[in-house]
Amino acid sequence: MSRRPNARTRTRSLRTRLLVFVSATLVVVCVATGLITALFQRAYLMGNLDDRVRNAAERALGGASSHRDTDDDLAFLRESGQPAGMLSARLDEDGAIVSAAVAVPDAPTRGLRTGQRTALAGIRADGALHTRAVPGLGSYRVTVRVSGDARVLTGLPMDGVQDMISGLVMIETGVALAGLAAAGCVCAVVIRRQLRPLRRVAATAAEVSRAPLGHGEATTLTRVPERDTDPASEAGQVGAALNHLLDHVEFSLAERQHGEERMRRSEERMRRFLADASHELRTPLASIAGYAELMNRGTSRVEPVLAWRRVSAESARMTGLVEDLLLLARLDEGRPLQSGEVDLAALVAEAVWDARATGSGHDWQLELSLDAPVLVSGDEARLHQVVAHLLSNARMHTPAGTRVTASVESADGRCVIRVRDNGPGIPQALLPTVFERFTRADTSRSRADADSGGSGLGLAIAAAISAAHGGRIQVNSVPGRTEFTIDLPAAMEAGAEARAVSGSGLSV
Repeated sequence: MSRRPNARTRTRSLRTRLLVFVSATLVVVCVATGLITALFQRAYLMGNLDDRVRNAAERALGGASSHRDTDDDLAFLRESGQPAGMLSARLDEDGAIVSAAVAVPDAPTRGLRTGQRTALAGIRADGALHTRAVPGLGSYRVTVRVSGDARVLTGLPMDGVQDMISGLVMIETGVALAGLAAAGCVCAVVIRRQLRPLRRVAATAAEVSRAPLGHGEATTLTRVPERDTDPASEAGQVGAALNHLLDHVEFSLAERQHGEERMRRSEERMRRFLADASHELRTPLASIAGYAELMNRGTSRVEPVLAWRRVSAESARMTGLVEDLLLLARLDEGRPLQSGEVDLAALVAEAVWDARATGSGHDWQLELSLDAPVLVSGDEARLHQVVAHLLSNARMHTPAGTRVTASVESADGRCVIRVRDNGPGIPQALLPTVFERFTRADTSRSRADADSGGSGLGLAIAAAISAAHGGRIQVNSVPGRTEFTIDLPAAMEAGAEARAVSGSGLSV
């Protein structure tokens, strides 16, 4: 099974490749420099040697011209000042060697053997310089000069020049190798240091790859340190890009988790809604079925009348529940409501009068402190339904004698309706879900008296209608004070005359 390279291995591989590349570049540069230097040095030394050969040839030709009586005279080799190892030969008219000898330091000249003469044969008298290997003597740089009847071959050894060139090449090679070693060490240190940020970026990426991202849970991922995100360097650009990528990953994970949580809450609400709705519908249906069975028996004259009354009451209850559910469904779909100018002061006053007629055991109060009409644009019947639900909620969940106060305010282009009571208050555990559907203080589905409380849709309907009018509803509750607040945008009046509203502190 193949193994994926880790961050350290990848960084080491990159460092090795960089070192190999830099080293190869340095080797090529050093070799090219050495070759060029060696060629120039050889050319310079050979040029110097050729000049010496020409000078020696001129002197030998002058010495031979002064002894024209003998064709084999090499007395000029014995003159002082001749270079060591210089060889010279007298040639006849056909270019054949007549006599040849080599100058030996501190010793008489030594004649050349037949094999050595053969190596020097065939050189034309054109003044050009030639290189010949003379057995027993080494390589020589030779030339032939002619003056009248005198023909002289002169040569100087090349071993000194070649040894010098070889020594220079060896020195240059040693210096180049030392320079390469030093440059390699410096490059290794520099590259290692320059790759440290990239190594840290790779370590961060490796650590992130080990994070359990597949579970979909939002988690805080490790970031590249700020010092490794400098946009002025390539490694910093990589680090900044990785951090940007990790930000997107975290945001996507958070959005995914929030979506899953919303979906779970939605499914949970849907299951609870279906269970509560089925229970609320099953109760009146069971009552209707029971009384229908009682009527079917016909045991007395009184029972059918009572049964019909109960059937009608349960039918009305079921009809109201279905209508509430239908209203919520329509509001959820965003269907537009009827729109018109609604006077909230008159609407709230009417709702309080209705509540007083329904629940005479409570102290109902209406407070209006207005200098102008409180007008909103909306559906008057639905807004009346909101206030009626709040007053009904206060009546059902507070004991007799509780004071319930409804007030209307207007300020900064907003209209506010407040309904407060001094009852026992809403349990704190229930406040976060008080506007959800089928939320009741009594969570039991099998209540002893089905008529003692609502279905749990009143506050949900109030919240939905308020939102449909561009407003919001809030609640604050502590023992002894519970207040519902409905905040609605005021209507824009065009040419309407201001109407004063009296009755400050009006009590009903």
